[in-house]
Amino acid sequence: MTALAGLQPNAQKSLESWHNALINKDTGSLSDITSDKVVFRSPAVFTPFGGKQAFVYIIGTVAGIFEDFGYHRQFATEDGASAVLEFEARIDDKSLKGIDMIRFDENGLICEFEVMIRPANALALLAQKMGEKAGPGLAQIRAAMV
Repeated sequence: MTALAGLQPNAQKSLESWHNALINKDTGSLSDITSDKVVFRSPAVFTPFGGKQAFVYIIGTVAGIFEDFGYHRQFATEDGASAVLEFEARIDDKSLKGIDMIRFDENGLICEFEVMIRPANALALLAQKMGEKAGPGLAQIRAAMV
């Protein structure tokens, strides 16, 4: 994707790294652009996940579940510290659309990440697949946070 007009320079660098990580399926590199205190809000669970380890683990798992993933539009907030990315993907025979709402800190690191997905049947399938693939690992990460 092209540069996002209005996004702060450090955030723009992180966004470019984000796109490269997803295109190259190298989600391990996301640690470099993520705050240690990142908060991730999933469309499938009520309680947010905190911390870089959980965030990278979740994104890596989702990247392995989504097929034909691609971003189509992106927007920046007036303050230049947030981006909204619209995407499409498929899980098995279910097509879905969603948005990633990303907030960057003063250093351009991802500090908040919230996902919204539709339709509900695709979200339910994603939640099921995430539970199967990431459930035990996420339980260990949550337990270590307490």
